[in-house]
Amino acid sequence: MADPAWIDATLAAARPQATAALPRFFRDLDAAQEAFQDACLRALQNWPKNGPPRDPTAWLILVGRNAAIDASRKTSRQQPLPPEELLSNLEDAEAALVERLDGSRYRDDVLRLLFICCHPDLPATQQISLALRVISGLSVKQIARAFLVSEAAMEQRITRAKAKVAGGDAAFETPGPIERAERLAAVAAMIYLVFNEGYSASGAAVEARGPLSDEAIRLARLLLRLFPSEPEIMGLTALMLLQHARSAARFDQHGAAILLDDQDRGLWHRRMIDEGLALIDKAMWRRRPGPYQVQAAIAALHARAAKPEDTDWAGIDQLYETLERMQPSPVVTLNHAVAVAKVEGAEAALAMIESLEPRLGGYFHFHGARGAFLLEMGQADEARVAFDRAIALARTAAEAAHIRQHLDRMKREAAP
Repeated sequence: MADPAWIDATLAAARPQATAALPRFFRDLDAAQEAFQDACLRALQNWPKNGPPRDPTAWLILVGRNAAIDASRKTSRQQPLPPEELLSNLEDAEAALVERLDGSRYRDDVLRLLFICCHPDLPATQQISLALRVISGLSVKQIARAFLVSEAAMEQRITRAKAKVAGGDAAFETPGPIERAERLAAVAAMIYLVFNEGYSASGAAVEARGPLSDEAIRLARLLLRLFPSEPEIMGLTALMLLQHARSAARFDQHGAAILLDDQDRGLWHRRMIDEGLALIDKAMWRRRPGPYQVQAAIAALHARAAKPEDTDWAGIDQLYETLERMQPSPVVTLNHAVAVAKVEGAEAALAMIESLEPRLGGYFHFHGARGAFLLEMGQADEARVAFDRAIALARTAAEAAHIRQHLDRMKREAAP
């Protein structure tokens, strides 16, 4: 008999390819999902008795397609497919399907499904929810818990997303080279959004949303297997690995944020760091730099420093200059200013961000960084005003607690 744990793992591994291939037969996401679930039920009945098929993914696609066609025929009172005992004997048909469903077809199917989830008319929250439901197979309850909304609200969100996709011109045909490049960028952005939903969680939300970071890394690894020579996908995967490797050291026991320089680097996940470093090194050998690679290279310089004082801040400064040219934004400039403060001093960093206030005046991190620069320059009163503004804009208790640490330290130093 087949090991039940092996069956569960095989079904999970086959899900992206199977659920991506089935819409080609039905041109409908709901029908494809139902067909895959039906195929999984039949696998649980069939595999323990007959053993695993030669290609589980192809088996699931064929059984799911046949089951859906059978259900459609029964509904329309047409001639049904053969009985279950004949339908389950799929060795010959499976072999023929394996010949057609080669690696390139799987690649196009998964990319197509990821791109459908990245429909341009969908808000980012609906893109993420749809991808987690259709591709990752998370339950509505799990997704709702991660986004801190009710199951009913999440069900409506996913239903609206599917309706928008069904009502649009979703491309179920094999994408050409230009479309593929465009879709890769959209898919990469969606995966990074999923990652940040988990990575930005703090306090009680970590348990609910934290697993999203793991799921994003799993999707990135899948994309990397499909496109192993794309340096930006290497960079994206490396970036998430290097950031996620610090998760255990980012918050104290009370949920307060711990700055990078104050983190216990012994808690960093070494194997994850090694994987990320190897990926970014491999990507940079391709000599086709992109924003994800530059961000990963910055994270790599932090990861390679055994102690905070070993950090190559000059290298990070140069990398941020490159990132600003590739992807100019006030947030990138704000992050660059932190490196400038380390290399040239707080005064140079403050001068660099003063012009950003009209655009970042409502951004917590802007006032936190500004207060830190002012404090380093000895301007305590101005720093206190900036810190108070940051606390007013804090989105979480952890962010507010971090700024209060600065204020408490200022009080202690000012006391006689």
